[in-house]
Amino acid sequence: MNIQTVGVLTSGGDAPGINPSIRAVVRTALYHGMNVIGVQEGFDGLIRGEMSPLRARDVGGILQRGGTFLRTARCPEFKTKKGQRQAVRELNESRIDALVVIGGDGSMRGAKVLVEQGVLVVGIPASIDNDIWGTDMSLGVDTALNTLMEAVDKLRDTASSHQRAFLVVTMGRDCGYLALITGVICGAEIIIIPEKEIPLEAIAPEIEAAYARGKTHAIIVMAEGASHSPDEIQRALHEADVGFETRVTILGHIVRGGSPSAFDRLLATRMGVAAVDALIEGKTGVMTGLRGREIVLRDLDEVTSKQREPNLHYLEIGRMLSR
Repeated sequence: MNIQTVGVLTSGGDAPGINPSIRAVVRTALYHGMNVIGVQEGFDGLIRGEMSPLRARDVGGILQRGGTFLRTARCPEFKTKKGQRQAVRELNESRIDALVVIGGDGSMRGAKVLVEQGVLVVGIPASIDNDIWGTDMSLGVDTALNTLMEAVDKLRDTASSHQRAFLVVTMGRDCGYLALITGVICGAEIIIIPEKEIPLEAIAPEIEAAYARGKTHAIIVMAEGASHSPDEIQRALHEADVGFETRVTILGHIVRGGSPSAFDRLLATRMGVAAVDALIEGKTGVMTGLRGREIVLRDLDEVTSKQREPNLHYLEIGRMLSR
């Protein structure tokens, strides 16, 4: 397919690995003789026509940076017919022949809308929640897990020194993947996620049993979207007198930041190259995905109609190994 100009935008929540992916898209397209235009602030910037050419040097030095140098923003207007029509008009006026959209599930739905308007689009999944169907891993997941692991390991040091229980709250409003995997790799006594709730009255006996077994500390990892609030859990542990004094640590948005890991840099690079290659081959309405060790293309219709669920078998593994 004769594509003269490729656009690239990032949308939704930021994630480590987005910048390396932008770099790969830009330099791959340039290598094949195309022009590249960067869209500022996602679909909102697209509607406003906030765009500028990107050259090889423009993406130099971003490989190791977290976040997205193109910036991102929410865009309620893009959900309207008027906003979508304006977005397509801006693409046409800027002579952008094809677009690479990097972001989470909402971004993939936005990409699908543009495909339905006749735009050539390939998506790249970026979400620390790892909730995008069609890929084993999304950009940012590995870095976020390493950030969480380091934080919990440090909390464990002080928890053990003072014989305390730490309740660690991770991001994950609708998906408990981060809390689930962090709990397993950090040896948490209890993991609380939206997909498999634990009755409030069952938490204190588990921590008390850990104290009775001679543990010098206890770690509880919960996703922010769990039905019980951190204050409710802390109060229940205090009232039950479980043997440990309880402290709450909410890690919040720190999980999204930081330099992308080696895994995320390589995955981002491979997906960026694959996205441009797909456009050159005339493919549209697809998203790059990781299946095993291979980069594959997934149909956006399928991607946006399903949601990737965390493997709840990890809960049993975590429970068994925390004894």
